Amino acid sequence: MTTATGRAQRGSIDKFAARRRMLAQSALTAIAESGFARTGLRDIAKHSELSHGSLHYYFADKDDLIAESIWLFKSECARRYDEIIATSMNGEELATGIAEEMSRTLRDEAAMHRLWYDLRIQALFPSGFGDTIVRIDDLLEQMVWSIIMRYSELVGRPTLFRSDSAYAVIDGIFQHALIRCFRGDIDAVDRLRQECKALMLASA
Repeated sequence: MTTATGRAQRGSIDKFAARRRMLAQSALTAIAESGFARTGLRDIAKHSELSHGSLHYYFADKDDLIAESIWLFKSECARRYDEIIATSMNGEELATGIAEEMSRTLRDEAAMHRLWYDLRIQALFPSGFGDTIVRIDDLLEQMVWSIIMRYSELVGRPTLFRSDSAYAVIDGIFQHALIRCFRGDIDAVDRLRQECKALMLASA
């Protein structure tokens, strides 16, 4: 294979991957609004003004599209906390920044997070996106652990949690706040902020 041929093939692969990402991001809102079970490729194409044929070209099936969509969203969510971790100068600042960001994403992206929990339940049954759900869970656990460890470092005390238990507690608090949001609880976002900060302050 010549160098030019190799570059052309890599360019073609990169364009294909970029197009997949764009289509997955465009489809995410449609999937989030209706839920996994009630949304097919035709519904996604119609709602998001995408070509049904283009979806079939870039994705093997609905599971393939959903796996790409939810990975893009949740991996981007996980990266949002990196700057807060890197720039916080003390434990109070870190706890406040993390709590603010978690409450913001609950307020602004509730439908996307509802889709995540929907898909995580679906992955308990045979599905084509189960491996992606496991990868996202691992990524989120790593995110939570990096926050907890940074807080422990800033306050100079060892953490009281293990990685898996820290993730389980944070995830549980967030999920319950999300449920309260969809039940019309107008105080759910503020309570999440308070509960998240309190947990951080008690973690070490």
